[in-house]
Amino acid sequence: MPCPPPFHVLTGGPGSGKSSLLAALAQAGHSTCEEAGRAIIREQQAIGGAGLPWRDPKLFAELMLAWELRVHRQALTMKGPVFFDRSLIDIIGYLRLNDLPVGEHLLQAARQLRYQRQVFLLPHWPQIYRNDPERRQDAAEAERTCAVMREVYAEAGYQLLEVPPASLAQRRDFVLRCCVLSPAPACESAPE
Repeated sequence: MPCPPPFHVLTGGPGSGKSSLLAALAQAGHSTCEEAGRAIIREQQAIGGAGLPWRDPKLFAELMLAWELRVHRQALTMKGPVFFDRSLIDIIGYLRLNDLPVGEHLLQAARQLRYQRQVFLLPHWPQIYRNDPERRQDAAEAERTCAVMREVYAEAGYQLLEVPPASLAQRRDFVLRCCVLSPAPACESAPE
């Protein structure tokens, strides 16, 4: 299997600071890809669509899959490294969290489209967690989401590195330092 591109993933529960950290990485001049879920919710709300997690979770998952496939392809043309707010693996976690089946097509996509093996996990941080029109989960669900993401990434062969609670600049610097200090290991096959 060829080496994965320089794609670095930020994951965790909702409201843990991923989007803010992604914005800080963008401000520092790095290429970034926004979270599929929030963008899809905005788009579906704007058109009165059914692809919302509280209306049709299966459709929402399929829309996220289409988004992530497109973004992964587009990121190949970006100047690396590229930082992602979530990835294909998060869709597996979303389905598991909602007791929905994970289709073989999603598993195949996760095997084929890889990211750097080291994934940054932003754990639930109660002091910064807030609801908004796109984030309806309560704090308990945010914590459960983080736990499920930890599981599905490990099962998919990724190594999780927890980003400590700190100022935004410190979190940004932590991620960048880890990317520089931990070059990609020799390429390995994805787990079957």
